Amino acid sequence: MPAVSKPFYANGLLFSCTRCSECCRIDPGFVFLRKKDTEILVSALKMKYTEFVETYCRWVPGFDGTEQLSLKEKANYDCIFWDRGCSVYESRPLQCRTFPFWPSMLESAKYWKSMSCPGMGKGALHTRGEIELFLAQQRAEPVIERIAVKKPGEI
Repeated sequence: MPAVSKPFYANGLLFSCTRCSECCRIDPGFVFLRKKDTEILVSALKMKYTEFVETYCRWVPGFDGTEQLSLKEKANYDCIFWDRGCSVYESRPLQCRTFPFWPSMLESAKYWKSMSCPGMGKGALHTRGEIELFLAQQRAEPVIERIAVKKPGEI
């Protein structure tokens, strides 16, 4: 039976958010939303779900003819909720709360070390158990999807 290799983060990883907001602004990206995210944000903002989606969200192409719900960005690529810091920090989505412990960032030590976030490699030690709990939470709470809506004239 082949030996099972440990993930590079088996001894944990150092990370503490410096609240520099580099992950929230400047570069284009997506903040995908889950059902719990929308429930928390709708409650915090005292809005109805449809109003929240129309005001703060966009549908982006997903896989296999689907679209995924994401927060909008401002014209300069800042998150719609960024204003000299996160205006919904206590209610921020799971994707934001679990950064940088995303499956894509944990694929390899090389990728992890290539990230330019000032909080990575510093601060609190996050154990393998904590990291795997973040990953499990992300798997257990899928991103909101819908069948892609075709625009008039599209085939």
